[in-house]
Amino acid sequence: HVFNVDFPTEFQSWDSVDPAELFHAPVVRKPCKGSIVRHLQDVARGCDFIVLWLDCDREGENISFEVLECCMHLMASSSSSSSSGQYDRVYRAYFSAINPTDIKKAYHALGKPDKNQSLSVDARQELDLKVGVAFSRFQTRYFQGRYGDLDSAVLSYGPCQTPTLGFCVQRHVEMETFKPEPYWLLDLGIMNAGTMCRAVWDSGRSFNRNKVDDLVAKCRNATPAASAKVLSVVSKDKKQGRPVPLNTVALLKACSKALGIGPHAALSVAERLYLSGYLSYPRTESTSYPKSYDIIGTLQDQTHDSRWGQYVQDLLKTGINSAKGGVDMGDHPPITPCRHARAGELSGDMARVYDLVARHFIASVSHDAVWRSTTVRLAIEELGEKGNFTIRGKQLVSPGFLSIVLYKQYGDEAEEGTVDDDDEEEEKNLPEFKEGELYSLFFPASKKSDKVSVTPAGGKYSTLD
Repeated sequence: HVFNVDFPTEFQSWDSVDPAELFHAPVVRKPCKGSIVRHLQDVARGCDFIVLWLDCDREGENISFEVLECCMHLMASSSSSSSSGQYDRVYRAYFSAINPTDIKKAYHALGKPDKNQSLSVDARQELDLKVGVAFSRFQTRYFQGRYGDLDSAVLSYGPCQTPTLGFCVQRHVEMETFKPEPYWLLDLGIMNAGTMCRAVWDSGRSFNRNKVDDLVAKCRNATPAASAKVLSVVSKDKKQGRPVPLNTVALLKACSKALGIGPHAALSVAERLYLSGYLSYPRTESTSYPKSYDIIGTLQDQTHDSRWGQYVQDLLKTGINSAKGGVDMGDHPPITPCRHARAGELSGDMARVYDLVARHFIASVSHDAVWRSTTVRLAIEELGEKGNFTIRGKQLVSPGFLSIVLYKQYGDEAEEGTVDDDDEEEEKNLPEFKEGELYSLFFPASKKSDKVSVTPAGGKYSTLD
């Protein structure tokens, strides 16, 4: 920003001004840097036209009018000496990426700056100032009067920072006061074709060890010997949806979870890539590509890449998919690559973030992945309703977008990308199970016993612990 807001001198004193008075106090605008104002005035003096190339969001609109405040009165005179005549020679460029295509498109479609969006930023700045300063003064005085050893001169309050701090403190308290409680499960192992498959106990956790021990003892002492019976085997194909286009929040989550880059550093890297022309504008709420966005052209820029070029070529031949779901907020399109970066052209975190964004973009218009999910349900008759178990497995049938992404689960994709919300399938191939098969329970001898345990013949048995 060129200007910021502050209180007049008469409201600067902590001693003579009650914090409540600040909500009714006037505000003044002060230059952030006087040199910036002078520079704008020097370059604007005598100009015929002003074209504003600021970021295409509310803050950008506000900065546009700050620039006009410095410059418009210095423009060359026209046939109309009024300010409206000067405003007729003011234009606004709307763009989302710094590359030749977007810049030319913006230049040939110049519009006017939006005064209403600018005024909304003025209102937000005034609210932030009054709420922040009033509550900072109030709580600083309040706590300093009660805690003499407070090691802070000012306890600042912010409409965003304080609720965020509250979330962090609440989570910290929950972690500090958490008391782990032991629980017990029945663990059923099924040996089939040389593979030990672990079955999940449908009854879930039990906090009573004696009851679980009694269930195991009932099977151990059963006559005739207890068995696990296959009740059903169900296999069906399920789709794992491609990721939705990337907005700012999703990018920060992805960088944090997949790359280990914190939000502040990730956004800084993304902005450097944007200013260098590699990525589109990284501050966006949109998760849907606008109709005007050239998906094919962006993909074609990536066809010669040594890492994913062949995949993109094949995708263009077979046909792309429309992006999944999402919302076009109208501010900026989702974050996408704007220019191809060859392997080794970028380095460090810039290379890693670009790689993630490029792969995510390609994945968002790729085909869904297809998994073959198998669910085997078993029961131990001796345990009644407590004797139900489930084995789940899944096999990748068609990788789809999973062929291009390196990090299959990050950000919101960890929730949206799973096959089913209630499935906990392991990515493994299961041996063949048939309905009605019996797997005799085998209990190895105790370590304290001299008896030798003999594994049942045939290679099919079950264990229960």
